[in-house]
Amino acid sequence: LSSMPWYQLLGSLNWDWNLTWHTENPDFTPCFQNTVLVWIPCIYLWVCFPVYFLYLRCHDRGYIQMSNLNKAKTALGLILWIVCWADLFYSFWERSQNIFQAPFFLVRPTVLGITMLLATFLIQYERIKGVQSSGVMTIFWLISLLCAVVVFRSKIINALNTVDAFRYATFCIYFILLLVQLILCCFPERPPLFSETNPCPEFSASFLSRITFWWITGLMVQGYRRPLEAKDLWSLNKEDKSEEIVQPLNMLYSPKKQQKSSSSSGDVTEEAEALIIKPSQKSSEASLFKVLYKTFGPYFLMSFLFKAAHDLLMFAGPEILKLLINFVNNKAAPNWQGYFYTGLLFVCACLQTLILHQYFHICFVTGMRLKTAIVGVIYRKALVITNSARKTSTVGEIVNLMSVDAQRFMDLATYINMIWSAPLQVILALYLLWQNLGPSVLAGVAVMILLVPINAVMAMKTKTYQVAQMKSKDNRIKLMNEILNGIKVLKLYAWELAFREKVLEIRQKELKVLKKSAYLAAMATFTWVCAPFLVALSTFAVYVTIDKNNVLDAQKAFVSLALFNILRFPLNMLPMVISSIVEASVSLKRLRVFLSHEELDPDSIIRGPITDGEFLFLKQAELCTLYFSINFTVPEGSLVAVVGQVGCGKSSLLSALLGEMDKKEGYVVVKGSVAYVPQQAWVQNATLEDNIIFGREMNESRYKRVIEACALLPDIEILPTGDKTEIGEKGVNLSGGQKQRVSLARAVYCNADVYLFDDPLSAVDAHVGKHIFEKVIGPKGILKNKTRVLVTHAINYLPQMDTILVMSDGEISEMGSYQELLKQDGAFAEFLRTYANAEQSVENSVYWDYMKAIGLFISFLSIFLFMCNHIASLASNYWLSLWTDDPVINGTQQYTNVRLGVYGALGISQGLLGQLSAFLWGIFASRHLHLNLLHNVLRSPMSFFERTPSGNLVNRFSKEIDTIDSTIPPIIKMFMGSTFNVIGACIIILLATPIAAVIIPPLGLVYLFVQRFYVATSRQLKRLESVSRSPVYSHFNETLLGVSVIRAFEEQKRFIKQNDVKVDENQKAYYPSIVANRWLAVRLEYVGNCIVLFAALFAVIARNKLSAGLVGLSVSYSLQITAYLNWLVRMSSELETNIVAVERVKEYAEMEKEAEWSIEQTAPASTWPKEGKVEFRGYGLRYREDLDLVLKNINVTINGGEKIGIVGRTGAGKSSLTLGLFRINEAAEGEIIIDGINIAKIGLHDLRFKITIIPQDPILFSGSLRMNLDPFDQHSDEDIWRSLELAHLKNFVSSLPDKLNHECAEGGENLSVGQRQLVCLARALLRKSKILVLDEATAAVDLETDKLIQSTIKSQFEECTVLTIAHRLNTIMDYTRVLVLDRGEVVECGSPDHLLQEKGIFYSMAKDSGLV
Repeated sequence: LSSMPWYQLLGSLNWDWNLTWHTENPDFTPCFQNTVLVWIPCIYLWVCFPVYFLYLRCHDRGYIQMSNLNKAKTALGLILWIVCWADLFYSFWERSQNIFQAPFFLVRPTVLGITMLLATFLIQYERIKGVQSSGVMTIFWLISLLCAVVVFRSKIINALNTVDAFRYATFCIYFILLLVQLILCCFPERPPLFSETNPCPEFSASFLSRITFWWITGLMVQGYRRPLEAKDLWSLNKEDKSEEIVQPLNMLYSPKKQQKSSSSSGDVTEEAEALIIKPSQKSSEASLFKVLYKTFGPYFLMSFLFKAAHDLLMFAGPEILKLLINFVNNKAAPNWQGYFYTGLLFVCACLQTLILHQYFHICFVTGMRLKTAIVGVIYRKALVITNSARKTSTVGEIVNLMSVDAQRFMDLATYINMIWSAPLQVILALYLLWQNLGPSVLAGVAVMILLVPINAVMAMKTKTYQVAQMKSKDNRIKLMNEILNGIKVLKLYAWELAFREKVLEIRQKELKVLKKSAYLAAMATFTWVCAPFLVALSTFAVYVTIDKNNVLDAQKAFVSLALFNILRFPLNMLPMVISSIVEASVSLKRLRVFLSHEELDPDSIIRGPITDGEFLFLKQAELCTLYFSINFTVPEGSLVAVVGQVGCGKSSLLSALLGEMDKKEGYVVVKGSVAYVPQQAWVQNATLEDNIIFGREMNESRYKRVIEACALLPDIEILPTGDKTEIGEKGVNLSGGQKQRVSLARAVYCNADVYLFDDPLSAVDAHVGKHIFEKVIGPKGILKNKTRVLVTHAINYLPQMDTILVMSDGEISEMGSYQELLKQDGAFAEFLRTYANAEQSVENSVYWDYMKAIGLFISFLSIFLFMCNHIASLASNYWLSLWTDDPVINGTQQYTNVRLGVYGALGISQGLLGQLSAFLWGIFASRHLHLNLLHNVLRSPMSFFERTPSGNLVNRFSKEIDTIDSTIPPIIKMFMGSTFNVIGACIIILLATPIAAVIIPPLGLVYLFVQRFYVATSRQLKRLESVSRSPVYSHFNETLLGVSVIRAFEEQKRFIKQNDVKVDENQKAYYPSIVANRWLAVRLEYVGNCIVLFAALFAVIARNKLSAGLVGLSVSYSLQITAYLNWLVRMSSELETNIVAVERVKEYAEMEKEAEWSIEQTAPASTWPKEGKVEFRGYGLRYREDLDLVLKNINVTINGGEKIGIVGRTGAGKSSLTLGLFRINEAAEGEIIIDGINIAKIGLHDLRFKITIIPQDPILFSGSLRMNLDPFDQHSDEDIWRSLELAHLKNFVSSLPDKLNHECAEGGENLSVGQRQLVCLARALLRKSKILVLDEATAAVDLETDKLIQSTIKSQFEECTVLTIAHRLNTIMDYTRVLVLDRGEVVECGSPDHLLQEKGIFYSMAKDSGLV
């Protein structure tokens, strides 16, 4: 050897087969040992170095201080270099002694030495860049050590005949040092300086711990011992935080704002406009995807590498199987080869596991970031979107974008790589099959190609169904949202049944589509189950029949089967991936449409000082087909009143000042900051104090002054914990007046320059109104130096105004001071003259409930068919193994046709059985569970809705029902499939090598132990995740409702920050749950890999007794078992998490209900109540068991036809009285008797249909006007028109294009508050019942309309009993009697004149409102 020149030597790398393979004791040639084995690790490190170096330069995690560990690593690296070069100098010394060795004795130590120096440099460089544990280095030391082990073994074998003592010694030192380096590499460095609190242990974990996900074990143990809490979770990694993710996205993607054509030549024609807008949409479509790709692409690209490596390793299994079968057949082969193959199979399987889960981890983290990004972007967009654009997407749709569509993107991230990976797997599999079976593979390929278009057609169909279902779902959620928001009105009117029918009608459409999808899915299942089988069948059939000498032996059959099994996965996945991509593209479109809505132009108002300190505003927008063209100027620090009829555009005027309307032309200038008090107070779900401070810093003295001025002190005393009281969603635990005052206090506290008040005095009582005007708004109030614009209906304040604007039909008809306007004697004077006198653990019972929802017979039938299906599949493979063991006589097999026929029959029957157990059963469950949920929610008492945030309920109807509809059935199907597959595989392995019975039970135990361990923690993480998910949605809902307030106060930044924090809290729980999944999967796959190991090992041990067919069968099944185990756990945990939906839906079935809707036995006569006499006998009422009585011993008798006014301070219990009358709250003591019948004894609907109320907040539902007046279709059109006429709405309604079919928007947004109030009056007129309750009904209406309402009530309800809860005392001055309530008791009762003479509470109230 030594005399050969070294370049030639490389060419003849002496490979001696007799030395290495055909021997009982294999070894490599020294030449191979000294070249190839040395170069492998060196080449690896030099190839990795440039890429890794660049990566480290870009990703700096902070500086790590020198530690002993680091010093040791560096020292060892240098010693290794010295050892290598000692060899080199020794070689030089030898040359000087004229001993000429082969040239690689010079090359080897040189290369190794330089490589060791590089390694030492990297160790230090990593430390400076803050890498705590390095994969690149760990792998380098591992490869070096493995290569050295081979050489070491060979040196020991040949130790006796070695002479080269020096090299022997240096090599031993080298080997020991490598071992120590590898061990040191397994320990992580200390964390870099300045890390955060409770950081995620991922970065401080060692490389080994990271690839096996060992670092989460601590959390798993903790979760197993006791329930996890939010404080146990780690803080999010910096790169997963909202601000890190959303900021760059927002900067990159701001779609073209579609500018209004503002060309001077007037309007451009429609067509041109369309042309301008269309192209911009196209470009933004591309750009949204591009931007997402730019933001998340680079990290996601790593997954490509992992996926590719994993795909290649997958094919190692069948190839090793081929060798193993040959080994069993070849009795002469030395034993160690069998063990070698077994080991190889195991190592491949383990590597595959590690790589696959790194890949999944990257995908899931990307998915998580995508969701964060989408939620953040939607939230930010929602804050700047114009009102006209808001109309096009309802709250429900926007929330759906955040929940459902963001979820779609997360799902897509895990699948998207299959787009290139699946074809790659198919091509590789086909190539290997061709080698195995030759051209007959083409038969199989043909079958596959035939199946592709069938699947494609199904996918297309599924898509159309999906869109249809989404549409119905959106409608259903929108309707549910309204029902839940207006539930009080539904209960007062007893309209639940009508709306239940409306929901069920939409649901019926949805189920119809679901049914079609289910049939499709059944078809698809048939093709999927049969596809791999038909492929195998056609290939074997063609192979055997082409040529008599083609023998189907074990190697051919089982290697092909293993390959077909690999083929099965990409073929199954492709349709799923395609549908996932389709869903995501639908979502992308929805998202894009939302993100390209018009935005409010922040410059439409100029905020800032203007020279002469005025603000003025000019020619302004179109809204609800009202054209405003307005010019006016308000001097700084003045008080301006805006008065006018209902619907004349007063609120719109304020909207214009806030920049909430689309400006056609002209300009609006507002000096300084703005505070706004809307007509309908918006209250956040936070403490009272937070609501008032609204993100400003706390200033005690100012806060006290504000509370005092806004008359909130008495209310704070009443509340259970003062101003720290948590206010429910939409302010349910405050009365209307209290909400209004909180809203006012918020504005006053914020100390802006310009105040816009939209009729804040309407919802409060007269004396409170007076107090507020004096202390806050008026010339002596807190705000006396500010500019104030007040929309009002109260005339008594007008004389104190600086300027009054009178509006009619969107124009300013007059403006001037009180005196000036009176002198002009125009519309205003007229106006005045008329009115001056005026998760615990999921119990098995849930599965049982689900089965009951399906129907027990159908459930068990499905399970039975499933079993038969899998038995058929096992039988067909066992038959195949018998066939391959048929003896070969004269180069052919006997009975080929019989074998083929039976094989075919078994396979086809397997497909048909699978088809029968299709999942139509899912639909039975869906229908049943939704019906129950809806019924139970509608039957719940009012207190339930006040306690439960509507977000939770909407979530039940959208998320949980969606889960039950479309997630649970396929999961159950896959779960059962995996279970039977695992059992089948174990049976086959036991048949082949019964000794495996020793191993399978312990492995099964390990498996169960790991899974129980995991499920405990996973369930709690899931719970924490869903608990932290709700606030994201409720906060979002709240923001959408109060968006104009937020914009007016310029608080967008704070709300965005809050949203980010909430999203991060949610992801904090989501991240560990992803990792827990990976943790589990790695552990379980190792269990599966052990089964592979033992199946192969026992086959090798018992090779003399076994037929090749059985070995093939058993090992090919064991190769599949890993995938099945993984799938099984994933499915069982998916099933657990999703079945919770059933549990949650059932939860509401067990809630407390209100009384029966109608009771046959006690139902009163249809003519009841004849006279309308109402008696309260010792009546008392409380809102909840644990609260005090709101009303105490009320004894009043109201005779038929009496008109009673009920007055009292806010919170005195006026509204509670009506709640008691309608049994919204049941009596705590005493009883109410109407015409001799105790109302507690009859059904709720029987009672509520007979009493009519005009409620405090006029709520309309989206639907036609006609539906809003008469949802049960009981009345004729003439009746409806008559009631509209009496309600003074006839002119308005007949002017609408659709008349009675005019569509009301969600919440009746497209009618003004006054008009809505009149619609409520029309409802009352239609029902014509003996008892009418007016609840502060006339508060939001101007005096003229008020007068109309009062006169209508007088004339139309003459012989009825009328109870009015009054705010303006002038409305009840002519009533027969007045009840004065205070703190829940009747303090005065009598005719108004009588009470005025008594000089009591009533007198002081009358004095406040200027009636005395």
